[in-house]
Amino acid sequence: MPDTALPPAFTGPAAWIGADLRARPEDWRTELGPADIADLEQAARHFLSLGRDIGTISWADFPLGPFAQHLDALREKLLHGIGFEVISGLPVERYTREMSAAIFCGIGAHLGSARSQNRDGHILGHVRDTGADPADPNARIYQTNARQSFHTDSADAVGLLCLREAKAGGDSLLVSVETIFNRMRETRPDLLERLFDPIATDRRGEVPPGMAPFMTIPPLSWHDGKLTVFYQRQYIDSAQRFPEAMRLTPAHVEALDLFDKLADDPELHLSMRLGPGDMQFVYNHSQLHDRTGFTDWPEPGKRRHLLRLWLSLDGDRELPDCFRQRYGSIEIGNRGGIVVEGTRLHAPLD
Repeated sequence: MPDTALPPAFTGPAAWIGADLRARPEDWRTELGPADIADLEQAARHFLSLGRDIGTISWADFPLGPFAQHLDALREKLLHGIGFEVISGLPVERYTREMSAAIFCGIGAHLGSARSQNRDGHILGHVRDTGADPADPNARIYQTNARQSFHTDSADAVGLLCLREAKAGGDSLLVSVETIFNRMRETRPDLLERLFDPIATDRRGEVPPGMAPFMTIPPLSWHDGKLTVFYQRQYIDSAQRFPEAMRLTPAHVEALDLFDKLADDPELHLSMRLGPGDMQFVYNHSQLHDRTGFTDWPEPGKRRHLLRLWLSLDGDRELPDCFRQRYGSIEIGNRGGIVVEGTRLHAPLD
């Protein structure tokens, strides 16, 4: 892509700078009031009375009152605004795991459709340290206590609900890809061009039938007037283990290193600690998210534990055809997730 073909610099709400948003928490954080909590609880009780697996929940099964309007506004914020929000104050300490999961998945059902997060078909993920080795090329980084690095997940949006936080660390980091693009366009447009090249990304052993063990989706795509990101540096690096994967050139490595350096810039990214009852929703196509390493509690019942949703959003952008490698279908509202042979969708509570 020659420099003249690069999109112009971005100026909309998704091109935010962390230093600015730190001074304006009202732009991205909202606190649940008693009426909001009561609304969510009555909807969850209704769904649980149906006696069904939480993985089958739909918006109609989770009948909300006034809080539904907030979720409509949240979807707009994800798609057309700054691209993320934190909702605080859900009293998870007084809920059963089933109740917490029903509320979280019910909120997700009002935003879009939940997608499988692994080969087992889990639409409700559990983010915690399982003892997996971060150096294992088939391990998923969220199953460790290591720093994750800035990345996207394989769905339109990702949601997290914190049940318990770590003894130390485990902070959540967010950064705007449009802001990184702007900085690279200004200073190193030659390297920015390389991020629009197809680059191999490791599937980490979760390979759909008939597909290669890696994908070749560019880190950045310009399609239908939108800049879309697909990125996980650790998985790009580990894909080089496959002899048939395209080799990273020195220019690609330099471009990826600069991209990572800008994401790591404290001026650009926003850092936050999610506490029990905090929910975070992030739009994967315009934002990168990360988590710092953490030290956990020795007692099993106190260890860091977050629930996770991957969501396909109604009214979302078109995606370029190359995303079929990851999503299978790129149909709006029905795309994303990890599906391999034998995958069955369900929502494990533990």
